[in-house]
Amino acid sequence: MKSTLAHQALVAAALAGLGVAGMSLAHAEDMVQCYGIAKAGQNDCGSKTGVHGCAGEAKVDNDKGDFKIVPKGTCVKLGGTVGT
Repeated sequence: MKSTLAHQALVAAALAGLGVAGMSLAHAEDMVQCYGIAKAGQNDCGSKTGVHGCAGEAKVDNDKGDFKIVPKGTCVKLGGTVGT
């Protein structure tokens, strides 16, 4: 009996994980890289100008080479430019 409950728990956990992964992919499609809005130390990835290679390494606010990932449609409102 215990093995049946353990098996059911594993199956439930796996299915829950798939549901969360599916939601993450759907939300990722609604996001864009917005350049020029990241505050110092709050960029989401390396600089496109090669100044640094990792997230969180921006040295100045609003550097045109650093981006934050934001919901589609908000980048220009924040004063940034959408990356390609």
